[in-house]
Amino acid sequence: MLSVRRPPTIMYEMMYKPRRDSPMGIKVRKQIYIEPYQEKLLKEMAQQSGTSEAELIRQAIDRHLRGFASTRPSLDAWEKEKAFIAEIQKRVPLPGGRDWNRTDLHER
Repeated sequence: MLSVRRPPTIMYEMMYKPRRDSPMGIKVRKQIYIEPYQEKLLKEMAQQSGTSEAELIRQAIDRHLRGFASTRPSLDAWEKEKAFIAEIQKRVPLPGGRDWNRTDLHER
């Protein structure tokens, strides 16, 4: 009979049980490929900061994703803008020209 070697309990707890200090709880294992220069810099930064390479990678991913989240278009804001444009287009042309200027648009 073939015996299956099971991981030690401590290793299991480290990988699969939620940590109390982790805001995300359970972590998912990912394997990535990085350039040799990135590995060198990562090791240096981890050593200098006293932080694990994995933690530095998680922090970099968080910073990168926050950048995307803050630049996502707001559909609600776009709907308001379209309504504003439609309202301006409905206005009857005035004999002396338009009744608004560029500064008015920025102040609304």
